[in-house]
Amino acid sequence: MKDIIIIGARGYQNNYGGWETFVTNLIANYPKGKAKFHVPELTTDKTQKNKIIVKDNVICPQLYSPQVGFVTMFIYAIKALAKMKKYLKDNNLKNPIIYILGCRMGPIYRFLVKPLKKQHAQIYMNPDGLEWKREKWAWWIKQCFKISERSMVKHSDVIICDSMAIKNYIDTHYQKYHKPSAFIAYGAYLNPDIKKDNQIKAILKGNGIQEKNYYLIVGRFVPENNYELIIKEFMKSNTSKDLVIVSNVEENKFYQELQTKTNFPSDKRIKFIGSVYEKNTLNYLRKNAYAYIHGHSAGGTNPSLLEALSLTDINILYNAVYNVEVATFSALYFSKRENDLKKIIEKAEQFDTKTITKYSKLAKERIKSAYTWKIVVDKYQKLWK
Repeated sequence: MKDIIIIGARGYQNNYGGWETFVTNLIANYPKGKAKFHVPELTTDKTQKNKIIVKDNVICPQLYSPQVGFVTMFIYAIKALAKMKKYLKDNNLKNPIIYILGCRMGPIYRFLVKPLKKQHAQIYMNPDGLEWKREKWAWWIKQCFKISERSMVKHSDVIICDSMAIKNYIDTHYQKYHKPSAFIAYGAYLNPDIKKDNQIKAILKGNGIQEKNYYLIVGRFVPENNYELIIKEFMKSNTSKDLVIVSNVEENKFYQELQTKTNFPSDKRIKFIGSVYEKNTLNYLRKNAYAYIHGHSAGGTNPSLLEALSLTDINILYNAVYNVEVATFSALYFSKRENDLKKIIEKAEQFDTKTITKYSKLAKERIKSAYTWKIVVDKYQKLWK
């Protein structure tokens, strides 16, 4: 049985973001008995450090790292990889696969993986998106990410990209390293079981939200997700529907900046409802939205986009190459041109039932043809053989 160690997510069955969603669903859909998974988990509780927790046969070593902003995951990832030499020896792991998520570790990466390769570990790395393109980072941080990306591509055995656009970038910019690369996206579920429970009823009632009478955004509250553009355009539109925003706005400086720039509190249609991690609740909100608006402009295949395509009837996406690659003809696209999104929202308001059904069907067919978890897991199985 192949041992697969995944480093880079906060852990297994943790409610956070894209990496955690990916790890949990990859393992849940992997054929039983075909692999043993090891997922080091980030803990901020010193009393838990170095403990081993087993969840559904997944081995989860607990690694302590202090909470120091975006540096937290950098420290955690380096710690996890640094401990692998001893971990492989102590557990007698032969020819394991070590799968690194993200490009955080910088030049130190080459020194961390060298002894692991001597222990016959295969090092796979997924760069995610192009982190150095994200607007939230200062110039010097972007340069650090560029250096880190180059070092980690150079010293990995195989690069796995969740988007063909990212794969093309890696193959072109790092051609001299002659690294094999593969395209394997994230996955999504079609027709999940959704129940309208008390938590959902409380959210709807507490925020004055009515089914099929709102546009929805789900995503990290960062500038490159085009929140300012979307809110400004929505405020100019003539729709009577709400804009429901599910995001981590708590104690977020960007939230205060956005409030100043857009004056969104003056528009009662715009409703920030905070973070929602519970899957049934998120699925209900997606399923019952009139339309989903996806403003992500950096990164590869985004899990929230796949989940929207699998559940929401109308999807309105920022015209980035990653988004077009995923949704193709099943969505509407907007640019940064003034009034572009406003016009698309007002166009969507006029859709009849036949048109809405058409877009909904196209989106579900897109997921079924390329982005189910079965397709994703089958590709990983073939690659890891």
